[in-house]
Amino acid sequence: MEECLQTIADYGLRSIGIGQRLLPKDNFTLCQQMTLIGSGMIWNIYFGICALIFGFFFATALAVGKAAQSVWLRKPSEWFIFLFRGSPLFIQFFFAYFLFLSLKGVSPIFNPFTAAWLGALIVLFCNTAAYTGEIFYGALRSIPKGDVEAADAYGLTGMPRFKRIIWPTMLRLAWPAYTNEAIFLFHATTLVFFTGFPAWQQRGDALYYANYFADKTFNPFVPYPILAGYFIILTLIVISGFGFVNRRLNRHLPQEHRSKLKLRANIIR
Repeated sequence: MEECLQTIADYGLRSIGIGQRLLPKDNFTLCQQMTLIGSGMIWNIYFGICALIFGFFFATALAVGKAAQSVWLRKPSEWFIFLFRGSPLFIQFFFAYFLFLSLKGVSPIFNPFTAAWLGALIVLFCNTAAYTGEIFYGALRSIPKGDVEAADAYGLTGMPRFKRIIWPTMLRLAWPAYTNEAIFLFHATTLVFFTGFPAWQQRGDALYYANYFADKTFNPFVPYPILAGYFIILTLIVISGFGFVNRRLNRHLPQEHRSKLKLRANIIR
């Protein structure tokens, strides 16, 4: 027990540069594997939360832009969504890394973009914004005309109508599908350190450490189930959090008319 507590103290925050710098080389214990893989989850949570927060607001703008009458707003939104939904996320990471690497030679201001904490985050942000934008756009198209007509009858127009009627209704309709997008986004964060973005001083995410132990022990049946367990726990937390928001969005509706979360697996993206 004391040895495991010492392992947690040494490696619990290693993925962010706190604790032992050198990874264990042999005699791997279950505690070491769980601690280091759990340490790597810090990066997965960081990528997921930041991409979700910033992507949410950009996705709203994309949905409104795609639904706009002006071609100058509609076409850029359509092409952005098409580009990031039409190409594999894995390829987007590669192209972004080499783009940032090229820009790094132009100006030192682009140096941080070649690091995973910023460059990979931008890719995840654009990707989830595109998928969420399409979800929100579909919800915008599904808003009952009666709701909009009632807002007009009360004299609500422009931004007040959008803020008080259209946006809340859009979120209520889109939230179950958006929950699935959030879950898949957290799963997609495992791709970061297997693309062009390097893991500086072996400070990778959970999959990076799981792969390290699988290579060293030639036994993938210990680290990968540990990794899966962590992501199952994370998924349950996401479902609980988004489920709470979903209930708040639908609290004014009768029980039989409340939309429920329906989780669907994304087989390919």
